[in-house]
Amino acid sequence: METRILGRSGLRVSALGLGCMGMSDFYGQPDDAESTRTLHRALELGVTFFDTADMYGPFKNEELVSRAFRDRRDQIVLATKFGILRDPNDPTKRGISGRPEYVRQACEASLKRLGTDYIDLYYQHRVDPATPIEETVGAMAELVKEGKVRYLGLSEAAADTVRRACAVHPIAALQTEYSLWSREPEDEILPAIRELGVGFVPYSPLGRGFLTGQIQRFEDLAPDDYRRHTPRFQGENFQRNLDLVARIRDIAAQKGCTAGQLALAWVLAQGQDVVPIPGTKRVKYLEENLGALQVQLTAAELRQIDEVAPVNAAAGPRYPAAMMNSVNG
Repeated sequence: METRILGRSGLRVSALGLGCMGMSDFYGQPDDAESTRTLHRALELGVTFFDTADMYGPFKNEELVSRAFRDRRDQIVLATKFGILRDPNDPTKRGISGRPEYVRQACEASLKRLGTDYIDLYYQHRVDPATPIEETVGAMAELVKEGKVRYLGLSEAAADTVRRACAVHPIAALQTEYSLWSREPEDEILPAIRELGVGFVPYSPLGRGFLTGQIQRFEDLAPDDYRRHTPRFQGENFQRNLDLVARIRDIAAQKGCTAGQLALAWVLAQGQDVVPIPGTKRVKYLEENLGALQVQLTAAELRQIDEVAPVNAAAGPRYPAAMMNSVNG
């Protein structure tokens, strides 16, 4: 398995990580047995970078990952996140907190659920507009001093926020949505974090599964799948985005790979400091995703992909309006 280092942090991880969110939440009913097989298979195939968060489930995903790797903790790089508040009795209720006292509380709870005494990479999941980033990162830095956290990360933070955070403590990675239909980070975020020596961890590099070409009808989504409420999966946007995927599939066919593998290969080709974390809860799709590491794109092919999937090629915003207010903070 190819490895990459996140920015100037020195944290070495597998070139592709595994996003674990969908194993416990958002994408239909969970299947813990299949998810556990997927986690074990990922490690067998060389994946070392596993991404979870306290709000996935909520809480259930950290416990699932903990059970899967209880006797293999030293073989993995474990990333988790705090900052999005959900009530287990009513998970639709949301809040954001970056208060210093909450940072410590959340970390202690995650350590307990994960069954470990340290977290490799600890992210603030969303920036709290009511708490200066300096205060939040200051509290996170205390966790590093205490040995409870090894490296710090931010998720969906604006370029200026990352700069302010780095002035308090080195930031190893920024996690933000990035794919062939979400290329906005190229404008300000990628240049800024490269200047700062911060690694880039794209989530949803397959466009929440849409770029694989497996979703052809709105009805393909389970009734409880949250993508049903996402603008890009609705109405005219759905068909326009299908047209985009069709163009990607044509290039993939010429290349002899799947549309999903082409989409991941494109993200991987954006720099050695880029480590995408495609999510899946099935061994079949995990193995397909890892096949992207064998897809080498030429300069001509990258230009061709840019032509069919330029910036802002996707129809519709990536989240509903209320959720969009919490990104790029």
